[in-house]
Amino acid sequence: MKDNKFIFYLLVPTFFFIIFFYIYPTIFNIYNSFTDLNLFKLRKGGNWIGFDNYIALFFDPEFIRVLFNTTIWLTLVGVFVRITLGILLAFLINSNTLRKYKLTNLFQLSLMIPWATPSIVAVVVWRMILDPQVGVINKYMLEWGILTESIAFLSDTSYVWPAIITIITWNTLPLVTLTFLASLKSVPIEQIDAASVDGANKFQTAIYVIIPHMIPSIIIMILMSTFWTFNNFVFVWLATGAGPGTFTNVMATEVYLRAFIDGKMGYSSALGIIMASIMTFFGIIYLRLIIKRNLKEIF
Repeated sequence: MKDNKFIFYLLVPTFFFIIFFYIYPTIFNIYNSFTDLNLFKLRKGGNWIGFDNYIALFFDPEFIRVLFNTTIWLTLVGVFVRITLGILLAFLINSNTLRKYKLTNLFQLSLMIPWATPSIVAVVVWRMILDPQVGVINKYMLEWGILTESIAFLSDTSYVWPAIITIITWNTLPLVTLTFLASLKSVPIEQIDAASVDGANKFQTAIYVIIPHMIPSIIIMILMSTFWTFNNFVFVWLATGAGPGTFTNVMATEVYLRAFIDGKMGYSSALGIIMASIMTFFGIIYLRLIIKRNLKEIF
């Protein structure tokens, strides 16, 4: 009993922070989503309007486009590019060619540069790189004759999403790559040797031996990348301000615009609850996979 009391007292501060910073704001936000709370009339408070915010949200054509931008462009395409490049870079860094020329450590060190760069700094630097007037990409492509005129990567609807995904990938790819590299190094050498004895070439060994061993880490990284990307605000807002117009508007920027530009706090709260519900779904999948994996390791 004394041990249980001691453990309880140790957990009290944790429970306090969970309730104060997570549970209470969530309940408050849920309540606000059923009101017409307005930023410019906070003292007056909001009137109860039931599900009107949710009904207006789902029938709003802008919400459909915002949901498409968030789920397809920002999350699906962004995560796919990150995971694919992460796997390829992990194989490259772990290759015998880099070991032969003693370049493995150099490549690993190079990965730390974008990872150590703050998101705000990364976006500012990339805005300069992609600038149509002074950006180095336009400069060299014009000099080499690839382009006849500069491209405004962050304001042209044909290039803006690939540009945003490039910025996000550059800043977040190192963590994905290093995670896969650690998984790659944990593949039992006996399995690789056995595949070689059976006549498998390097490509077949990678597909049938190494990749299956990496599946758990790949699934976990896909889910974690989905969490980070779906809720992303900084990269999209600083890169384009949800523009041109509202072309790159995503759910995180829509919450901000509705709450602090239009002043519709109730509507913004409803949108936030929808975002939280979607992330809860992925969270349940993530926890089930983690619990299942831990049980396998124990038994």
